[in-house]
Amino acid sequence: MLPFLAAVAQRQAARPARAAEVDPRILAVMREVSPARIRTTIEKLAGFRTRHTLSAADPASIRAGRGIGAAREWIRSEFERYSQACRGCLEVEMQSFVAEPAERIPKPAEIVNVVATLRGTDPANAGRIYVVTGHYDSRASDPMDATSPAPGANDDASGTAVSLECARVLSQYKFPATIVFLAVAGEEQGLYGSRYFAKTAKSKGWNVEGVLNNDIVGGDKNRLQESAWVRVFSEGVPIAAGEAELRAIRAAGGENDSPSRQLARYVRDVAKRYFPQLAAQAAGGRSAQPFQAKLLLRRDRYLRGGDHTPFNEQGYAAVRFTEYREDYGHQHQNPRTEGGIEYGDMLKFVDFEYVANVARLNASVLALLASAPAPPANVRLDVRRLENDSTIRWDPSPGGLAVRYEVLWRPTTAAEWENVEAVGNATQATIRRSKDNVVFAVRAVEKRGRRSLPVVPVPER
Repeated sequence: MLPFLAAVAQRQAARPARAAEVDPRILAVMREVSPARIRTTIEKLAGFRTRHTLSAADPASIRAGRGIGAAREWIRSEFERYSQACRGCLEVEMQSFVAEPAERIPKPAEIVNVVATLRGTDPANAGRIYVVTGHYDSRASDPMDATSPAPGANDDASGTAVSLECARVLSQYKFPATIVFLAVAGEEQGLYGSRYFAKTAKSKGWNVEGVLNNDIVGGDKNRLQESAWVRVFSEGVPIAAGEAELRAIRAAGGENDSPSRQLARYVRDVAKRYFPQLAAQAAGGRSAQPFQAKLLLRRDRYLRGGDHTPFNEQGYAAVRFTEYREDYGHQHQNPRTEGGIEYGDMLKFVDFEYVANVARLNASVLALLASAPAPPANVRLDVRRLENDSTIRWDPSPGGLAVRYEVLWRPTTAAEWENVEAVGNATQATIRRSKDNVVFAVRAVEKRGRRSLPVVPVPER
């Protein structure tokens, strides 16, 4: 491919951006996710009595199956079991560090992340990393109470179960890029495990292209729950942006187009393409309501936080999955009954089919992204002249998987990409649409039709 080969779009008809092909292998991945296995995982995690970050981790407690030490050893054993099934394809490790005293850490405390890495098989793409994570620690009503029962079935055994189930299913496949399956501790004490992992990744120069954080994805069985929806939160203006980048974002109206928001849109697009097919197959061709992702265009819920934020702080694209309607009586509560109301984060309130759907969505997104080309690099929008056509240039997708490119566009008022124009194996395209009226992005496509994350161009003067 010649550099900067022009591909002029001559008023070709745009088609819906989500009209990409459905990959049979992705449907196979989704079908392999097991609600029964997810139930077993959550039941096991909830059975450690408490997984508070400061709870027991001594050998006797681990042998007795009580406390966070026993929980992390069991998680490691599960990752190792999956690795044995795929002949050692997972690199399993315990990432340990000491957190110094702070508001919710009264004395130096060891915090341990459990990490399983499925290394990419393509040397040119194995350095590209996608992460799925959930936190395995839990808490009672008092965030400093390390001894009272804190089953944490939904918050966040459910998210940990998603990470484990993705590892079990995806370890049976090979991907060009690398996938990391992560279970972190210290979330309830202040996002300690994820912050350490994200800072380590940044200091080592890891190319983390996307992070999927699953926290409270149990589909709590309350009467107002929407069991066909999962919320996907994403930051708009990047928290890691410097002043120059902020000025550029304000000048171009790019407040809604951070890398994290492109990842969220990708998640929603995958859900729209694959779950209707999966639902139709499960219903024998009859009409069935498919599971879907709802875009929440803010970093997180009010007064709350999660393990995607430390990745955002390091400049990585990261999103949060959370059930549609939370029951706060079933979170951060000692199990009890008061005034006829049952409190506590217990197994009985978890919808395992819901968690399975969240795992299916995570697994399909990971499989597609790890199979897709790297996003195109150095994407620029020519703004040197006053004209109604729009010229976009980019450097080829690194790694050699891309065989063609597509330009996406949407009105400035739209939340999702609405149109796509194929521009071939090129590094430049002129689109007969005014840059003042729409938002553009470019994505790379490999030979089987798997697409990269979109990249919004920066103005080139």
